[in-house]
Amino acid sequence: MDISTLTQSDIATPAFVLDEAQLLANLQSLAALRQQSACKVLYSIKSLPFTQVLKLAKPFIDGFSVSSLFEAKLADEVLSKAGSLHLTTPGIRPNELAELAELCTHISFNSLSQHQRFASGIAAQTSVGLRVNPKLSFVEDARYNPCRPHSKLGVDIDRLWQSSGIDPIQGLHIHTQFSGTDYTPLLKTLEKLTRYLRDKLGKLRWLNLGGGYLYCQIKDQQPFIEQVQTLKNTFGLEVYIEPGKSVLENTAHLVATVIDLFDSDGKTIAILDTSVNHQPEVFEYQFQPEIVGQDANGRYKAILAGSTCLAGDLFGEYRFNHALQLGDKIVFKNIGAYSLVKASRFNGYNLPDIYKQGDNGLEKIKHYTYQDYRQQWVED
Repeated sequence: MDISTLTQSDIATPAFVLDEAQLLANLQSLAALRQQSACKVLYSIKSLPFTQVLKLAKPFIDGFSVSSLFEAKLADEVLSKAGSLHLTTPGIRPNELAELAELCTHISFNSLSQHQRFASGIAAQTSVGLRVNPKLSFVEDARYNPCRPHSKLGVDIDRLWQSSGIDPIQGLHIHTQFSGTDYTPLLKTLEKLTRYLRDKLGKLRWLNLGGGYLYCQIKDQQPFIEQVQTLKNTFGLEVYIEPGKSVLENTAHLVATVIDLFDSDGKTIAILDTSVNHQPEVFEYQFQPEIVGQDANGRYKAILAGSTCLAGDLFGEYRFNHALQLGDKIVFKNIGAYSLVKASRFNGYNLPDIYKQGDNGLEKIKHYTYQDYRQQWVED
């Protein structure tokens, strides 16, 4: 899809546009890696649990990974028991355990205490594992770093290898990276895991390598393929990966409209009919999203601002080759992962409509109404 055409479309905004062709291309790339390495691929639905994405992904993958009961129930609706459903989360609630165990084929407990309290309640058909913190940091920003000091994510590898905690389990789950574009961190992680647990790995059934890598962007896949083959041949392990953002790379864009323009202390403010509440990570992590038509050398500047009353509802200052006008479309690029799934109706502004760009052009596939907003806030 040529997303620049969205700036000229008459699409009602704000609109979240899913590029079906690009999504399928990403899935085909992952399917090729799956075939070459003989690993199993799970789509991590926390990045975008929209059922249209799950249904399109299903033929290319081996199942889904989830982090909660609601995610597990939604994934199970689409999966219909025709594949694996892996859960790992710090937050298992006792009253949800029985249903989680019924839905999930694999559960990786996040701590030894979680395992001790809940493992006996897991039926025999569910494979039990542990999430391990390898104590290797590859991510500078602590907000994204699963192995940060005092991490809540996984069993400390130093504690694990010195204990008998691994003896009753069937698999391990690791995750050390965020938006990685080469496999060096993974290779270093597996080297440490093997060095610490070599005498125990052969007794396990599976190893889940987690997510955090932009698999479709990595040109040299051979290190990954060789590592998976080594794990399979040396230890007899079934190897899983959990791509999330990688599945959605360049597949979704947010279209907004300029609904007001004015001067503030000598700078042009352009109010959009969207807000950072539709892209919460812009505010949470203070980054400036990329848009169609921006030009670092452009003559005209404008601060793009959201339409809520939050003073910090700002996307940043952009340069353009033309002065913005009322009614202009602004297209935020590549915002599929961790945007709509975190979006809110703060100030009562509606969530974006969802469109699919496919063989039949732009097709609206989801619209939220006042009743959806009302249902959230009226008492039962």
